[in-house]
Amino acid sequence: MIKKFDQIIVGGGVIGCSIAYQLSKRGYQVLVLESATTGCEASNSAAGMLGAQNEFTEEGPLFRFARDSRHLFKELSDELISETDIDIHYVHEGILKLSFDQQQSRQLEEIAAFQKSIGNPAYILSRAEVLEMEPGVTSEVASAVYMPDDGQVSAPDLNKAFLKAAQNRGTVIHENERVVKLLVTDGYIYGVSTVHADYHADQVVIATGAFGSGLLPETTSTIPVKGECLELQMENPVIQATVSSDGCYLVPKQGGKVLVGASSLPGRTDKEISARAVSLLLEKAFLMVPELSKASINRLWTGIRPGTSDGKPYMGAVPDVPGLYISVGHYRNGILLSPITGVYMADLITGKRVDPSYYESFNAGRVNEFIGRGGG
Repeated sequence: MIKKFDQIIVGGGVIGCSIAYQLSKRGYQVLVLESATTGCEASNSAAGMLGAQNEFTEEGPLFRFARDSRHLFKELSDELISETDIDIHYVHEGILKLSFDQQQSRQLEEIAAFQKSIGNPAYILSRAEVLEMEPGVTSEVASAVYMPDDGQVSAPDLNKAFLKAAQNRGTVIHENERVVKLLVTDGYIYGVSTVHADYHADQVVIATGAFGSGLLPETTSTIPVKGECLELQMENPVIQATVSSDGCYLVPKQGGKVLVGASSLPGRTDKEISARAVSLLLEKAFLMVPELSKASINRLWTGIRPGTSDGKPYMGAVPDVPGLYISVGHYRNGILLSPITGVYMADLITGKRVDPSYYESFNAGRVNEFIGRGGG
């Protein structure tokens, strides 16, 4: 069994697999260690929205990072199909955010004004224009902001495609192998210990999502945020664009399916689904698209998002431990941020220059000391 690698990535979700893919493209021998099965947590639970404009309402490094990542998806989709024959189902129909009263309409106007001020397309639509674009939306809508550059993909297929593409380039994947300890000597990382064996590498990346905080510096521990979702089945498609309002989103998928999400419960990691959450989500869904009341429910599920105290991901080198890196805390934007995160982390790990504003935002001044602990 090979036990020496160039890099070890702890975590087989969409972030870890994207980093592995980018490193393997550059000719490095990578090991990915996953405590369960790859993509089994937030990555497979996500709706797959690429909401760079929908999610962010102020200019800054994270917004630019998200916008740049969104721009990578068309080329990435073609690249992954070519390398793996896996279609990530990239859809570029935009996101339509609805308002139902004057206060919400003013908020949407502020969003549109901000987006236009930094050169992003965003259009305020009247009720008539909304219904012309999406006849399935309720006639009770007051107005909407349409952001045509946002879109969506299939989150599970994206994770599978990153994984297979990395494997095709030599990455080794070990599932059901939990890392229990980082191997550090004289302040330098030299590998990890798992429940089965020790593996050596001069560079280790922690990409454990909402879990595995026992391996992280205490100042970069993630906050689990439980989200409950459901999938509705219609005989025929009722919307083309992603539609959202008041903390609920509707993401149309192939075959008349619509994903509805999501609740937000910080600090919760259980997988129970409450009747109240389902009822509230359905109420909001029917308010936006009444025809969905005729749908059947295909499935219900939960996902545990990796939040942080300030809403920004932790990405970068851990101070005072050469060779140790982290890439966690992407919250509900892991799918959107995964392509650029892979490139950014691979650049950082291999000594290429990265945008200093990104590094300062994601890491510098936010990681104060490394506390080596077991667990994860």
